[in-house]
Amino acid sequence: MDFGLSERAREHLARLQDFMDSHVYPAEPVYARQRRELRAAGQEHTVPPIVEELKAEARKRGLWNLFLPAEHPGGQAPLHPPVCEEETPSHGLSVTDYASLAEVTGRVPHIAPEALNCSAPDTGNMEVLHLFGTPEQKRRWLVPLLRGEIRSAFAMTEPDVASSDARNISTRIERDGDHYVINGRKWWITGSADPRCKILIVMGRTDPEGHPYRQQSMVLVPVDTPGVEIVRALPVFGYSDQEGHCEIRFTDVRVPVENLIGEEGGGFAIAQARLGPGRIHHCMRALGMAERALELMCRRAVSRVAFGKELARQGVIQQWIAESRMAIEQARLLTLKTAWLIDNKGVRAARSEVAAIKVVAPRVALDVLDKAIQVHGGAGVSDDTPLAAMWAWARTLRLADGPDEVHVRSVARTELGKYWDA
Repeated sequence: MDFGLSERAREHLARLQDFMDSHVYPAEPVYARQRRELRAAGQEHTVPPIVEELKAEARKRGLWNLFLPAEHPGGQAPLHPPVCEEETPSHGLSVTDYASLAEVTGRVPHIAPEALNCSAPDTGNMEVLHLFGTPEQKRRWLVPLLRGEIRSAFAMTEPDVASSDARNISTRIERDGDHYVINGRKWWITGSADPRCKILIVMGRTDPEGHPYRQQSMVLVPVDTPGVEIVRALPVFGYSDQEGHCEIRFTDVRVPVENLIGEEGGGFAIAQARLGPGRIHHCMRALGMAERALELMCRRAVSRVAFGKELARQGVIQQWIAESRMAIEQARLLTLKTAWLIDNKGVRAARSEVAAIKVVAPRVALDVLDKAIQVHGGAGVSDDTPLAAMWAWARTLRLADGPDEVHVRSVARTELGKYWDA
């Protein structure tokens, strides 16, 4: 296995690191101030203007839609003229290449990914539209998403069932002539409070009596469709994220049958295709947070004096720093191995590794963040450092895209499968 970056990826990484130093890190206090001003004006979920400025700069530097695979029209290529199906495919990045870029953006997770048009859930939704969308669906929704003109959301999780088992989803999508009628309730729908969110990918049940893995379908639902009600935006450990994580009620929502993604009964398979590479992105961003937390911990340890000497000279602090470095390196290697498998063997061949990293990376990030918070004392739980907000984000990652327990179960099944026949 070779985890070395391609020449193209090395060029992107150098440009990205320069962009982070010159624009993204200095934008953090500006972003915080603008969010306070927007809240005071009653615009909790409006994006701060600095983000649009960063997007323009990133695009000018060629740091745009980096998550897209090589065969995707519009990957790192300029989006003028508009992306179209006839456009010559650009030479995009492999999953392994993009993983290193995702790690860097994870150091400022609330700004950097969106500045590059590489933030969830848009990345996964764009991949779904690219892989399974019709030409008209791509024209109407994929093109403006690729340009960063709109945002989107993925509506799968429900409050009334254990959504970690997607077969439980109870939202109904029923055919009525030339339309589908949708009724149900979703929650934790990331991005749906943002005024720029124009389209939802909704997963629901079209065939309740079918095979357990063929009951679900996905349809495109414009946010302004009658019957779509944004009930509330849910805070995360007291943090109200700009894009929002909403509860949404669907009451007799009617969309044309042309809004079906793929085929009826294909929702479960599409969800699996969507979540595989996306988990690589999540895990590497989590490790980017861990790296920044370790950096902040070390800076604090060498500059803070307690009981007559710097914290860095205390044995327990040295142990925390060493354990953090070792854990990050192990988690990164496992994640890069998973990315390599996807690149060379396909998502199916990497299923067990994808499940494993989805458990390992958030746990490592949380552990390093916790140690960094402890070293910072009271400052660590305040908003004077990014540590508390990062901890909240990393903790939700142990639930998002499936809780740890589901992924541990998957790894165990794969391992035991080698022995059942014997």
